[in-house]
Amino acid sequence: MIIVTGGAGFIGSNLVRGLNRAGMREILVVDNLANGAKFRNLVDCDFLDYMDKQEFMRHMVDASLPYDNIECVFHQGACSKTTEWDGRYMMENNYEYSKRVLAFCESRQVPFVYASSAAVYGTGTRFAEAPENEQPVNVYAYSKCLFDRYIRKTRQAPSIKIIGLRYFNVYGPGEAHKQSMASVAWHLDRQLREADTVRLFRGCDGYGDGEQRRDFIHVDDVVRVNLWCLEDSAPSGIYNVGTGSSRSFNDVAKALIEHYGRGQVEYIEFPETLKGSYQSFTEADLGRLRQAGYSADFMTLEQGMAAYLDWLAQARPQ
Repeated sequence: MIIVTGGAGFIGSNLVRGLNRAGMREILVVDNLANGAKFRNLVDCDFLDYMDKQEFMRHMVDASLPYDNIECVFHQGACSKTTEWDGRYMMENNYEYSKRVLAFCESRQVPFVYASSAAVYGTGTRFAEAPENEQPVNVYAYSKCLFDRYIRKTRQAPSIKIIGLRYFNVYGPGEAHKQSMASVAWHLDRQLREADTVRLFRGCDGYGDGEQRRDFIHVDDVVRVNLWCLEDSAPSGIYNVGTGSSRSFNDVAKALIEHYGRGQVEYIEFPETLKGSYQSFTEADLGRLRQAGYSADFMTLEQGMAAYLDWLAQARPQ
């Protein structure tokens, strides 16, 4: 049995499909379907059972979860809305909930793999997994950073495998329900189809128009790193999960326009509300992940965008 919290979400549902491709179907999906649109992410997933988050929490407290022989818990469940400023809500969903799932795993002696975020680096320019590089600029990033620090301080010699994965800018199938929080690839695809124009921010933080750079990683690569965590040789630790190569927003737009053979770029004013709290540059330092034994290559932006845009074309109503 494998448990995937946030299993109806973007990365969680892709992880369930990845487990399926690896021959695993004894899976418990845990999520909150208050956003009912997420059900679509589960339609083609093969799993044993679904459980609401609140029921799962009750079972953890009562030690009454009706499943034994749990192989691993992939904790993907969280509020990922970077513009959410209800701190109590964010800390309950991302910090306290994670501590409860960790305690459950320790009580069952089950490996715990959880989703952290590159948002913890904030507007910094160093992206190695070290406390001095952590500069969260919103409460989402802080909630993720605080749990990483909790792990470092309280689990220096863990009794189980504990792996935190700091996702960089993930894009790919199954993110439509995220709407405003979906990837730039998803947003630009919609813009191009609606008006043959994609809109990018004008220059900021010393970068030219559309030249802000992020480490864009296809969700299939994220899934592969998660599956690697199941291997006995994968050691406990906090690891960056990106391609290790930053690319500009102009590069994303170019890949999109070349794929469709049409379109143009329009540059819009940079929002005042984002000034001072926008990650104009991210690039994963993969040294620790490689040293831990993960050796697979990552898709280039062009490869990932082509695969994603083909999927979007097939998924779109005709």
